[in-house]
Amino acid sequence: MAQKKVLPASITIFGAKGDLTWRKLIPALYNLYIDHHLSQTFHIFCVDFLAVDDAAYRDWLLTGVNEFSRTGRADAQKWTEFARHITYVQGDFMKKDTYDALKKNVQKFEKDENIRGVRMFYFAVAPRFIEVIADALCIQKLCNRDNLDRIVVEKPFGTDLDSARKLNRYLAKRFKEKQIYHIDHYLGKEMVQNILAFRFANHVFEPLWNNEYIDHIQISVAEEVSVGKRGGYYDSSGALRDMIQNHLLQLLCIVAMDCPKAYEAEAIRDAKIKVLKSVRIYNTEQVFKNVVRGQYAAGVVNGQARKAYREEEQVKPDSNTETFVAARFLIESPRWKGVPFFLRTGKNMERQSTTIMIQFKETPHKIFKDDITPNKLIISIQPELEIGLLFEGKVPGLHMKLLPMEMDFMYKDAYIESLPEAYEALLLDVLDGEATQFMRADQIEWAWKVVMPMLDAWKKNPKKQLQFYESGTWGPASANALLKPFAKEWFHLAHKPATTLPEPAAKAQQVAAT
Repeated sequence: MAQKKVLPASITIFGAKGDLTWRKLIPALYNLYIDHHLSQTFHIFCVDFLAVDDAAYRDWLLTGVNEFSRTGRADAQKWTEFARHITYVQGDFMKKDTYDALKKNVQKFEKDENIRGVRMFYFAVAPRFIEVIADALCIQKLCNRDNLDRIVVEKPFGTDLDSARKLNRYLAKRFKEKQIYHIDHYLGKEMVQNILAFRFANHVFEPLWNNEYIDHIQISVAEEVSVGKRGGYYDSSGALRDMIQNHLLQLLCIVAMDCPKAYEAEAIRDAKIKVLKSVRIYNTEQVFKNVVRGQYAAGVVNGQARKAYREEEQVKPDSNTETFVAARFLIESPRWKGVPFFLRTGKNMERQSTTIMIQFKETPHKIFKDDITPNKLIISIQPELEIGLLFEGKVPGLHMKLLPMEMDFMYKDAYIESLPEAYEALLLDVLDGEATQFMRADQIEWAWKVVMPMLDAWKKNPKKQLQFYESGTWGPASANALLKPFAKEWFHLAHKPATTLPEPAAKAQQVAAT
């Protein structure tokens, strides 16, 4: 990771006993610390309602680091040093006393260090607490310096367009736009960030990035996991809200955007919002022609039996909530007119993968007898990080016989460093005041505008065209039919066993051995 020097900081996490803090936030902050990306002067205040002393809380956090950190089990000495910077603040988010105690702690830290640095407040909480916490921070004047103080808000940001607008207005009355960081961890993924470099730093691809050369684009996020213990949340959300409205539309924006005027936050955000404003908004009839929704039935995933969605905990036995969505989006712009963007996501699918496939048009040169496979550019975000270009080549021999071949770039082969997790990159950006990888309020609202006709159509017709698919498959057959006449089925990257980037020391040994 490129070295960034951030200011001294007090970092507050609301929802300190939650899964996000345990699995993602503290492991990310610990890795930033051991990699020397944090200022030497920082403190982490962890706020939640459960009564627990600092020592027990730190021990619990350590189990999360040991299990989920990309660097493996924590070094005992480094963890002890890092843990000294953590204070647990017990309190109810609904009560003023909690914020009095927090303010006292933050001010004491700044007084002892004789410095007023960055204040970051991370809302790792249920959506119902966002307004309460924001209001308290405003009243207590804990987040009142435009250039130093920031709040980080997790998705879901609203449950529909109206609630998102209401929340945006509520926060805008209390904070400047540049203080509000709407986080989407997909934007922190290394390969997602690399798409901009791939497109705009390499002239060989950008002239082809339009409707003259591209036939269609598929963006697919397939998940092996079920809803698990999230049934209570998921049954009121569904795949469209949970994945399409944020993650997949963000990927669409990055793939479809015009080159921004500069690599600067507002220029990139402007380019993304331009894409969303160009997406065709469907009426109810068009929704049912261009969107497939499905729900998983019982089946087997990776040799494990999975029950049907309607049998999951806290899910209504007659639920019509979708766990799968495949949709055709059309962008009404000169660059993309006539090129469909196919977006797909689902749970309990055959294999975990996130891919972007750009299929180019067939060659106009028909001089060969063999069938020619159209060129494909494949960007794999997970489980492998790779970019591949599928092209035709001659098979060695005495005759002109063609065969599709792949030119492949893989992170694990090119880089010896262990890559930072998405939350590491995004947390560091917040501390640094870098908003490029974060959504702006208007972008959130436009994303809701795109999906609202789908939500409204399903609300009015809750059972219409709801398809069921067996767990462990790639979803309903109707999802393949959606692709016609552009493709017969969704693109699936050839299965490769999941790998991790080798540690520098291990890589060095490999090099030495050769």
